[in-house]
Amino acid sequence: MTSSSPILSAFKQALSEAWAGGAGLMLPLGFFAGTTALVPFSVGSEAELLSRIGPGVLWLALALASFVTLERVFQADLEDGALDIWVQEDASISMIAVAKTLAHWLISGFPLVLLAPVFAFILQGSMQDLLTTMLAYGLGGLTFFLWGGVAAALSASVARAGLLIALIALPFYVPALIFGVQTVNDGLEGASFLFLSASALFALGVTPAAMGAALRLAAD
Repeated sequence: MTSSSPILSAFKQALSEAWAGGAGLMLPLGFFAGTTALVPFSVGSEAELLSRIGPGVLWLALALASFVTLERVFQADLEDGALDIWVQEDASISMIAVAKTLAHWLISGFPLVLLAPVFAFILQGSMQDLLTTMLAYGLGGLTFFLWGGVAAALSASVARAGLLIALIALPFYVPALIFGVQTVNDGLEGASFLFLSASALFALGVTPAAMGAALRLAAD
């Protein structure tokens, strides 16, 4: 039977790593907020224009902000030998990888979901559909981190792999980006929300095995 102890330990360790020095929260938040604040200076402050491009800008900022902390998700484990121990454990390395990725999402990604309505309001978005906005960004952000976790696992043995992670993960971000923007525009009753949910479920089903396989290759 699979033991949950290594999975729980990896989750707690990842929470500590992600929170270390406050960088796990402040860097993605700074990137997200900075992008939002700079857009009116670059395209103008016309309310109608900002309202039209706002959802796309925020979704792109959310996708790019996910890369800020992904580089260090698995690299330290490979360097200190923890990855070799996980491969030998009874617990599934795929579940350990997912636990670490979810921990980084909780620290680095979930706060952006909570603040997304505020940033949307800055770009002249509506504050009436808070549930729609937060649910859409929650599903999209989780999808981004799961695919980003696969890219981080594939590049765990590469120093300064931030650009490589982005190149690997960005093509998998596209469906969530497209359906996420449409969900914000159309609401939860549109077909785009179903496709966004399907993208998140597909990522949940596929990425654990992909991360596990990539980490086994890195450990060999």
